[in-house]
Amino acid sequence: MSKVSVLNIKGEKAKDITLNKDVWAIEPNDAVLYDAITLSQSSLRQGTASTKTRSEVSGGGAKPWRQKGTGRARQGSRVAPNWPGGGIVFGPHPRSYKVKMNKKERRLALKSALSYKVLGSELIVVDNFALESNKTKEVKNILNTLGATKNVLIVVDELNDNLILATRNLKNVILLASDEINTLDVVSADKLIITESALKNIEEALK
Repeated sequence: MSKVSVLNIKGEKAKDITLNKDVWAIEPNDAVLYDAITLSQSSLRQGTASTKTRSEVSGGGAKPWRQKGTGRARQGSRVAPNWPGGGIVFGPHPRSYKVKMNKKERRLALKSALSYKVLGSELIVVDNFALESNKTKEVKNILNTLGATKNVLIVVDELNDNLILATRNLKNVILLASDEINTLDVVSADKLIITESALKNIEEALK
């Protein structure tokens, strides 16, 4: 089992804790991790794009001109795909992009993502993330102190108003409760900041 330092929000070391090797130190499964990321990204797609075929476009009942004698090409309908405003051939229609994945694979993917954070030294454990106010500046100062200045995922055991209000205007910060953690957000983050209590909750859920 590997040990990590627990810091306070001032960046000072408070103590060491031992990570559960079955959650944070597995051999990452890249194939399952890829499938989980694909599933998460697919679930964000609305699938509402729609076009009309020639049978759905209004009009087109009358033949534009007679078959012969005009010198023009024969035409049967104004809603044919070759006409402006006509039907669309093979266009998009409402559909579901839902991808299925069983529970064991989801858990394995999340464990793989968390293990990569440890391997890449991208995990920062803090004793708590309590704020004195709801000012965004306070959070920015904490992140700078902890060396997390790029894309950051903050995971706490319980959300509170101060933390929500202080982080909501930071485009590079995602705030989640421990029961909301997911593979896509973990992989997308350059740094994972997690409170000690949230870490224990995750280990309890994934062990």
